[in-house]
Amino acid sequence: MSEPITIALDAMGGDNAPHIVLAGANMARQRHPDLRFLLFGDSAQIEDRLRKLKGLSEVAELHHTTDVVKSDDKPSQVMRSGRSTSMRLAIDAVKDGRADGIVSAGNTGALMAMAILVLRTLPGIDRPAMTSFFPTMRGESVMLDLGANAVCNAKNLVQFSIMGEVFARTVLGAPQPKVGLLNIGSEDIKGTEPLRQAAQILRESDLPLDFQGFIEGDDISTGVVDVIVTDGFTGNVALKTAEGTAKLISVFVREAFRSSFAAKIGYVFAKRSLDKLRLRTDPRRYNGAMLLGLNGVCVKSHGGTDALGFATAIGVAADMIRQAVNRKISDQVAQIAGRWAEEKAQAAVS
Repeated sequence: MSEPITIALDAMGGDNAPHIVLAGANMARQRHPDLRFLLFGDSAQIEDRLRKLKGLSEVAELHHTTDVVKSDDKPSQVMRSGRSTSMRLAIDAVKDGRADGIVSAGNTGALMAMAILVLRTLPGIDRPAMTSFFPTMRGESVMLDLGANAVCNAKNLVQFSIMGEVFARTVLGAPQPKVGLLNIGSEDIKGTEPLRQAAQILRESDLPLDFQGFIEGDDISTGVVDVIVTDGFTGNVALKTAEGTAKLISVFVREAFRSSFAAKIGYVFAKRSLDKLRLRTDPRRYNGAMLLGLNGVCVKSHGGTDALGFATAIGVAADMIRQAVNRKISDQVAQIAGRWAEEKAQAAVS
């Protein structure tokens, strides 16, 4: 059997906490028997629910606190006065080595700020990137950044490319992931100065990446690349646009099959295919945004998800830990830093 993996859970984070957190953890431990949990939250709201989930109660340890990060709390405020909140205590557990990773459905800005403060970034990484999966015509891709860094320089984008490539190779199983920079056009002259500089670095520095150059928004869903790299502003807009489009299509399909008696009959025959479509586009299957680049595994679940979605986020954290993604990112960055140092030294001599 594999070594047990301990996940710290912010039991009070999210719209329907602690119910969905406990239900999701119970679902996750059935999928992943090697998981153990540290639950941080209000024991008055958790103990009775936990007691009813016998399988979960056997692998979970409850740590009481009544302090909670609210959805509208400002990150700066939480940084000053949130040391005893369920979110901060869960992050501290990772820093102290009591947990291998943390999952929270709470306030995104607060989670990001506290995780950076407490866990710090990996050596050679300036900023963490919020990262998540995207369904495509060819399977799944990974996109980063999705909102952690609204403004990025070329070095940030290069680092995101490295982190995304390692993640796609180790977690998604892509043998040689293709990497692309999201831009407003595929031509070299298009885009911002940081984008063009990053593309030049990725092309000329002999990095161990299969860099495909610039891609456009309509390339995201085709799966032309496995790793989509962009700044957090653009990435967040793309993510929300994709989510909204998926909901719109769902509404249109539902209305079409309700439009007439013949359409309702057609639905009976099409139901099996529609169920496959619904499963393929179910956002709960892609829940769990990773903060890649931190010196510790940190996964942000959607605040409004249900138990299935939260279980998926826990599974993402478990996969990152099993695959030692952070160590592999560090190794890759160290190799590249060494290569750049050699190139700089050779250029100085010549």
